[in-house]
Amino acid sequence: MKQISLILCLGLTFFSFAQQTDIKKDTIQLEEVLVTATRANQKDPFTETTITKDDIEKQNLGQDMPQLLDNLPSVVTTTDTGIGIGYTGIRVRGSDATRVNVTINGIPFNDSESQGTYWVDIPDFASSVESIQLQRGVGTSTNGAGAFGASLSLATEGIPNNAIAEINASYGSFNTSKLNVKYNSGVLKDHFSYVARASKINSDGYIDRATSNLSSYYLEGNYFNNKTSIKLLSFGGKERTYQSWYGVDAETLLNDRTFNPAGVIYDDNGNIIDFYKNQVDDYTQNHYQLHLNHEFNSDLKGAVALHYTKGKGYYEQYKQDEDFTDYGFTPIVVNGNTIDKTDLVRRKWLDNDFYGMTFSLKYKKDTKNILFGGAANQYVGDHFGKVIWTEQQSLPLDGKFYDNTGTKNDANVYLKASQLYNEKWLLFADLQYRYVDYNVSGVDDNSSELNIKDNLNLFNPKAGVTYFYNNNNDFYISYARANKEPKRADYIDGNNPKPEQLNDLEIGWKHHTNKQKFFANIYYMQYKDQLVLTGALNDVGTPIAENVGKSYRLGLELDASFKIGDKFVWKPNMAISRNKNVDAYESKNGELVHLGETDLSYSPNFIASNILVYQPTKKWDFTLISKYVSEQYMSNTQNELSKLKGYTTTNFNIQYRLTPKKYVKQVVFTALLNNIFNAKYVSNGYFYSYDDTWSVPNQTTTIYGSGYYPQAGFHFLTGVKLVF
Repeated sequence: MKQISLILCLGLTFFSFAQQTDIKKDTIQLEEVLVTATRANQKDPFTETTITKDDIEKQNLGQDMPQLLDNLPSVVTTTDTGIGIGYTGIRVRGSDATRVNVTINGIPFNDSESQGTYWVDIPDFASSVESIQLQRGVGTSTNGAGAFGASLSLATEGIPNNAIAEINASYGSFNTSKLNVKYNSGVLKDHFSYVARASKINSDGYIDRATSNLSSYYLEGNYFNNKTSIKLLSFGGKERTYQSWYGVDAETLLNDRTFNPAGVIYDDNGNIIDFYKNQVDDYTQNHYQLHLNHEFNSDLKGAVALHYTKGKGYYEQYKQDEDFTDYGFTPIVVNGNTIDKTDLVRRKWLDNDFYGMTFSLKYKKDTKNILFGGAANQYVGDHFGKVIWTEQQSLPLDGKFYDNTGTKNDANVYLKASQLYNEKWLLFADLQYRYVDYNVSGVDDNSSELNIKDNLNLFNPKAGVTYFYNNNNDFYISYARANKEPKRADYIDGNNPKPEQLNDLEIGWKHHTNKQKFFANIYYMQYKDQLVLTGALNDVGTPIAENVGKSYRLGLELDASFKIGDKFVWKPNMAISRNKNVDAYESKNGELVHLGETDLSYSPNFIASNILVYQPTKKWDFTLISKYVSEQYMSNTQNELSKLKGYTTTNFNIQYRLTPKKYVKQVVFTALLNNIFNAKYVSNGYFYSYDDTWSVPNQTTTIYGSGYYPQAGFHFLTGVKLVF
């Protein structure tokens, strides 16, 4: 706690200040201290892609954030429901979402314990985003959980000079619909503005009963003058989704690919007789942020932000033939028979609070740029379970069958500096210190006692050089080290997990003219004690990871944009990589088998996207988007049963804009035709193995199995936007 107190004091030094606003075109945006404290500048020696609000709006018809990023280099997205609404995930360079650091206005969004990002908790947040930057690799220092595959920085939308109102409505396959209303006041009395949005999304999903009932809001108020801005915002949502994270086996995938085993009810002979109708995930999350920013003089600017996130919810399950002892029930005697098993309905709850502050101080003069910043946060999460119904009505239902609390303190400071020499060389250095203290105590859902205590001191240095060869070509090289703490599931499901370490080397070339842009980079990511996914899931569907010693990722990424004449734009990108465990072992038939070098799980060796845009007039846009993901393993043993086949998808996007002269400023019609060739593909799955000593007496046999998450064939979304 001493480290957190020190950082808190440093941050509070700037608490009373606020930064200048900057008018660009028709929109007022908070100046860069808030967001770019955790972003890479275009000239910095790091690998990044930034997408704008216009890019987001072309396909924002209700799908979750990862789906809108699917065509960025080295990105693979997954979705449980099959259509990108509900629970979705993202992988970058083979690293899953728990290793992708996400910030919103510089404030951590990743869940502190699981380190994942649950976009379903803030549905339609893309409608309130101004820009998104994806840094691949370690990137620059950021706040929150360590970035081991990438970092994703979101900035909320700016302020137009004049008031704008919007109505957005969409409808599509699987009874999917979205409706949102937005109002941005523009500048009021030269100093004030406010923004409001409300959204509602519903879908039946591609997978059976994978329904989504989602609602969200966004509220923002601003005060600004020539030197100061104060921004207060609140956003959040409520999700109620039918569980669809169970997947299906290979036989079911072939014969009934939309089958959902969640909530299944069997008779005494093992036949399916029904499905529990309330097998749902129900969660509410609200975020609050207060940003104060100030320009001290033309060279020095400062910012501080306070934040608080409240989350509470449960998922409900129907369970059959459960043992009394697992729930603290005492066996009962009925008509002379002892009963110690029962069908029941249980809820597993999470009630959590996350709060803290971030701060930054930026000095920029001539060719020198220095940024000092950091954060101090605390998370408290209560995990508990309740039984709400049993077939034995005499059983008491007022207690908790498990109850534990996780507390995490996370603090960091960083110092970034860059200097331009002779207008040709940019030298960059970045030093970060992180302190993590994590404690879990209480009783787990398997009745075991939890007593987890860990505290880590992590040092993450970074450095690089950019060489500006001429006005059109830049070359860069950078080195970054990252250390990352284990997540909650690693502590509970694993055996004394170690923190991970990554050394990341990036070498790149950026070519840019008015007609074309071309980026190429080679990366080498060397890991020590990497926590890689084994392919297996725990009892709540969370992927299990384990330390694997030495491993690496070596790759080439190409990203380009070409203007062809006045009507065509071509945007191809590809990533070729080699992702390996250096010295892998497997427990097989009761013996430890040395496998040598094997593929890292969930790491395809080739990913490519191709986007072709045709704009015959200012009113029309036609976009053809194709994506290829090569085969990948769901295990680290290269077991053929764990292989996911490669797949190709093709989408077609149409947009038509009208500008009426009265009442309505603009009308935009959009159609998204997804997977137009109706590919039957799987983007995600799980793989498990266990040693069976019962099938063959006195002999251990390893049993393997796989599960798959099938994705929808051809499906569509259509939408209309009215701007007033």
